[in-house]
Amino acid sequence: MVRFENTTKIYSPNIVGIEDINLYIKPREFVSIVGQSGAGKSTLVKLLIAEEKPTSGRVIVGGWDITHIKRSKIPILRRQIGVVFQDFKLLPQKTIFENIAFASEVCGVPRKKIKKTVPQALNIVGLNDKSNRYPFQLSGGEKQRVVIARSLVHRPKLLIADEPTGNLDSFNAEEIVNLLLRINDFGTTVILVTHNHDIVNSLNKRVVVLEGGRIVDDKKRGKYHI
Repeated sequence: MVRFENTTKIYSPNIVGIEDINLYIKPREFVSIVGQSGAGKSTLVKLLIAEEKPTSGRVIVGGWDITHIKRSKIPILRRQIGVVFQDFKLLPQKTIFENIAFASEVCGVPRKKIKKTVPQALNIVGLNDKSNRYPFQLSGGEKQRVVIARSLVHRPKLLIADEPTGNLDSFNAEEIVNLLLRINDFGTTVILVTHNHDIVNSLNKRVVVLEGGRIVDDKKRGKYHI
């Protein structure tokens, strides 16, 4: 599903994002990528969604070598990847339904299909009864569930959750993680990027530890200690 082959990203002037990364994530796997600030987590995400290109090495997603992806192909790639960030980035003037639908509208998805897929996504995250509400009427945990629903409308095979619990209390954080596990059970590959060792340790899933832009540990099932 995801493969980094001897991948290095150097930012000018001579700032190492990641260095000589070799990583394979299988289809349907749930992997936590952890590390302190500056460890290289954000660089990995940017390479996966083609926001950045590697300085050397290769990046492969779903059998597609995106190392030198053309700019015109990037929207096609991103429709195959669901991304959830710490910041909700919801449009305040639009309802929850409209926020989720907007992700499809900008891609030219027919209205008839949108009316079908948005309720399905809302059902997965448990917000069917709040589709006509606005972001300011929701809690932080509910807003993050909207973001997850928005990431699911294209039925991606890969979901990247980049610090999805960073703005949430422990109760809502646990709900979001349980939702990610449920999505993984549906067959979606999930990459959870976080520095929260408590969440990672509660999962008992594969943990990849970054430090100084390099992988320093890779456990099939394990605990993450600072």
